[in-house]
Amino acid sequence: MYTIKFKFEQKGLAPVTLTDIEAGQSLLEIALNNDIELHHNCGGVCACSTCHLYLEKGDDLVEEISDKEEDYIDRAVNPRLNSRLGCQCVLHDGGGVIEVTLPDQTQFLGE
Repeated sequence: MYTIKFKFEQKGLAPVTLTDIEAGQSLLEIALNNDIELHHNCGGVCACSTCHLYLEKGDDLVEEISDKEEDYIDRAVNPRLNSRLGCQCVLHDGGGVIEVTLPDQTQFLGE
């Protein structure tokens, strides 16, 4: 089982820690299932960059980044070395602690 800590760049949002999270889910699915707003314009099929997040800890606990995902991250707002797409970060079997920071989701309000 996993513990996942979500931090937010958006002002006024407190960090959220989720426990007992099962493997096999993406960070996008986990966020949405726990009422954490993370945009996903393409429906989670790696065809946009709106579920962009920063994977602060636990990169070895999720699927490796693909060439396709890297291409979309290049189009994201403020990409960093630890940028990933939430739809592509599927939890491996096992468990551990993952920490992510979600960019300010209000930047997408105009889309």
